[in-house]
Amino acid sequence: MKIRNWLTLGAAALAAALAGPAAAQGNTPGAGNAAGNYPDRPIRLIVPFPPGGTSDVVGRIFAEALGKQIGQAVVVENRGGAGGTVGSRAVASATPDGYTLLLGTSSTNGTNPAVYKNLPYDAVKDFTPVTQIIRVPGVIVVNKNFPAKDYAAFYALIKSAPGKYSYASSGNGGATHMAMEYYKSLSGLDMMHVPYRGTGPALNDVIAGQVPILWDTAASSMAHIQSGSLRAIVVAAKKRLPQLPDVPTFAEVGLPDYDAEMWNGLLAPAGLPAPILAKLSEASRRALADPDVQAKYAGVGAYVVADQPQAFAAMIKEDVAKWKKVADFAHISAE
Repeated sequence: MKIRNWLTLGAAALAAALAGPAAAQGNTPGAGNAAGNYPDRPIRLIVPFPPGGTSDVVGRIFAEALGKQIGQAVVVENRGGAGGTVGSRAVASATPDGYTLLLGTSSTNGTNPAVYKNLPYDAVKDFTPVTQIIRVPGVIVVNKNFPAKDYAAFYALIKSAPGKYSYASSGNGGATHMAMEYYKSLSGLDMMHVPYRGTGPALNDVIAGQVPILWDTAASSMAHIQSGSLRAIVVAAKKRLPQLPDVPTFAEVGLPDYDAEMWNGLLAPAGLPAPILAKLSEASRRALADPDVQAKYAGVGAYVVADQPQAFAAMIKEDVAKWKKVADFAHISAE
C-alpha cells in the first residue's frame, strides 16, 4: 500500500489539532524547548504481550526502523499479562518525556475498554497517539468440509438454522470473539460461541472439524487456506486480498460499515510535550515509508498506515465506541 505524502506539522499545529487532555498538558512552561536534545538516550518500546506473537514481530520491525530515523536505539521490552493491560498500564503511568512508548493494539486500546470492568487505564485519556503503524485484514474461514462453498451459501445456511452452527474464538472478550459478534450484530445471524485459550487451539479445532467456523487474521489462516485445510468465506479488508482474489470483502456482500481489521500503533503517555510528539511523529512516518519496512509488514499479512497523530486519535475514539456497542449487544464482559 502506498503511503500518503503527509506534510510535517509544526508543534503549534499539532497542539491545536490534538486539542484535548494530552495536548493541553504538553503546553507547559518550557515545553517549547522539550525536543531540543530529544532523544539523548535509548527509548523503550513496551510491547504488552509475550515474545513471539504478532504484536512482538510488529514492534521489533518498527523499533529497528524508528531507531534509524530518530538517532537512538529503540529497545523492545515485552511486558505481557492480563490481555495487554499490564504493559499498557505501565506506559500510561510513565513520565511523558518520550522515552517510554507503547505498541498499542486493537485490543489494548479498542476491545479491552469494552469488556474489562476495571481496566487500570483509560484507553483514550491516558495516552498521546503518535501514529497508527499497521492494519491486519481478517477473514471468516470454515472447515474444508463445511457445506457452504461461498458467502451467499454461508449466509443462507446460517440464516436457515439459528443457533445450530458454532464458531471458535481465541477467548472470551478477545479480538476474534468481538469481531464475530460485531458481524452477527450487523448481519442478524445467530451462531454459538466456543471460546478457546488462544488462536492456535481454536484454529486447530476448526481444521480438525470440531468447530466449523472461525474469524481469524488473514495472516494466521492464509497457509491453511492455500493448502485447502480451510476455506475463506469473506475478508475484512478495504479491498480484496491479492492472495485471495476470489473472496469478497464485507462491503461487497452488503456490509459496508463492517470494519474489524486489527491494528497496531505507537502511543506515548498523556501529556507528551508537543515538540516531542512532532519529532516522534515525523520520524515514525519516515520509518514506515521505507519500502523494506513495508515489505516486512506485508510478509506478516499487514499493510502500513502511518497517519498523523490527530487521525490516529480519532480512530481510537471511534474504535472504543464501536466495541462498547458490540460488547453491549453480545453481553460480553471479562474480569
